[in-house]
Amino acid sequence: MSNLIIGTCGHIDHGKTSLIKALNGFDGDSTKEEKQRGITIDLSFSNITKLEKNIAFIDVPGHERLVKNMIAGAFGFDCVLIVVSASEGIKPQTIEHLEILKLLGVRDAVLVLSKADLISKEELQIKLIDIEGFVASYEFDIKFTMGASIFQEETIEELRDRLFKLEASSKQEENFFRYYVDRAFSLKGAGTVVTGSILGKPIAVDEKLFICDLQKEIKVKNLQVHERDVEVASISNRAAINISGLDAKSVQRGFLISKKGYLRGFKSIDISFNAISDKALHHNRAYSIFIGSKKLNAKVLLFSSEDSLQSGYANIKSDEDIFSIFGEKIIIRDGNESVAGGVVLNPINDPMKKQQKLLLLEALYKKDIAKAYEILTEVHKKGLGLISSAQRFALSHSNALKTAKELKNSFIDEKELVIYPLSTKEIIYKNIKGIYTKNQYALLSNSSIKLRLKWASEGFIQVVLDELEEESFLIKDANLYRSSQIKEDFTSSLLNIVLERLEKESLAPTAPYNIYDDLNLDRKMGDDILKSLCAKKQVIRLQHNIFIHHQSLAMMVDAMRGIIKKEGYIDIANLKEKYDLSRKYLIAYLEYLDNFSDITRDANKRMLLNIDIISHENKNLF
Repeated sequence: MSNLIIGTCGHIDHGKTSLIKALNGFDGDSTKEEKQRGITIDLSFSNITKLEKNIAFIDVPGHERLVKNMIAGAFGFDCVLIVVSASEGIKPQTIEHLEILKLLGVRDAVLVLSKADLISKEELQIKLIDIEGFVASYEFDIKFTMGASIFQEETIEELRDRLFKLEASSKQEENFFRYYVDRAFSLKGAGTVVTGSILGKPIAVDEKLFICDLQKEIKVKNLQVHERDVEVASISNRAAINISGLDAKSVQRGFLISKKGYLRGFKSIDISFNAISDKALHHNRAYSIFIGSKKLNAKVLLFSSEDSLQSGYANIKSDEDIFSIFGEKIIIRDGNESVAGGVVLNPINDPMKKQQKLLLLEALYKKDIAKAYEILTEVHKKGLGLISSAQRFALSHSNALKTAKELKNSFIDEKELVIYPLSTKEIIYKNIKGIYTKNQYALLSNSSIKLRLKWASEGFIQVVLDELEEESFLIKDANLYRSSQIKEDFTSSLLNIVLERLEKESLAPTAPYNIYDDLNLDRKMGDDILKSLCAKKQVIRLQHNIFIHHQSLAMMVDAMRGIIKKEGYIDIANLKEKYDLSRKYLIAYLEYLDNFSDITRDANKRMLLNIDIISHENKNLF
């Protein structure tokens, strides 16, 4: 089924809600306050269906004090139904609605002069031409113009038929699911339900979603599109999502639901903007920012002025995280006045110099993504993740990779999806060469180098290792690299180096991984060396991370036996009096005593069964 979201637009009491009711029987003014005051206060949602086409209506309030509610619905419009009273013509709120829709990028429009029964046919034709010309000046693509009255059934039928002839939604499907909440409530027996318009990829029942503002994962229990249960909901569907694991009171209008891992929130984003007519944005002033169905308070900082501008670049700085994507439209208001519209250029806050930021914004404004990549890789010399391109540039994975591959002086790791400036290769080169120059017995693999250079991908490291091998600086042995300067038996040398180190460290030996790092040894090779030393009983393993020279251990065992003979027992307290070691070593040595057959234990104290007998078995422990 094809979908189309049509929203209303127009001045208060020009008949928007009555027109929707005439089309589909739905009375949008359903609350007690709306019925008492006779006006639409909040958004209402309804639809009509014919064959394989569904039209969803978002009816918005026309009162000047309720424009914030109008904006909350307008971001999801595919087409706008501009309603103007035939008897009253264009009014102030009509104009403000048109300005907001223009700033939000809504272009497809239908113009209906309501209450057409109040004027003559001749006067209606004149007004149709006149008002269409006015509306067209706001750059709308007007699909058709007509007069209608809820008291003239034939005009309602004609309007309904012409609406169904409109083309389906032409919204470009985003690279991932996005959905702004416009309502949240609880249903008995179902739980929490949220409603909104789908902007990105489809979702299905049982899928996991992520509420960005709460940083909470949720699950889709059920999906409805216009009160019909469905398995899948797609772009331009008005969808109600029944979610589990969340109280409705914790969800607010404007919360953004997506998939986990796609969007990061920032308290600062960069935009381009254009002010309405003779208005301007002022530097360092607080405004209300409307993005999707969300309203937030933020300061606007201009890039090129400390006074005011009618157009340019600005930074939006808020106290709460903003979850946005490249190209998203925003509205900026000051009190009850709309001031400007903006386009999100930089939804990810990168620390950079002002001049770099301006160059980036200019590239993004021109949609020169290749240039933007160049600027960002100079900022992120230690790697720019291509996975962020979905949010940063609204690019799919394949398009991001394609654009990155076209860059000069860059290295693209397609496996880890990271882009580096080629100049960064020199950092890796100097680092690796420095290791082997400082320690000629270094023996490292690609993965062990990555443990030192956590920002570098294995693919980028391999490029440098290959170059060092070509230069005959390194020799590859299986997956390990050794200095070409070493000619003697490499393994024997390393065994002796490790053994001598453990002997020097005596009773407080360094943890294995620290030894490997200090000696620049690959971890697997280091493990193999310790296993070999243990097999020869030159080194004893006390615990998984404590390896001690056999002579040091023998000395400690003799000393502990001496304490037992003198004091009748040994525990942590009297052992620490003699040896100021950390608790982990003291416990390890005491537990080692438990291996001897002439040692008994009472609670935390060890004692000798017979101090004159040391069995052959005990001697073999060394």
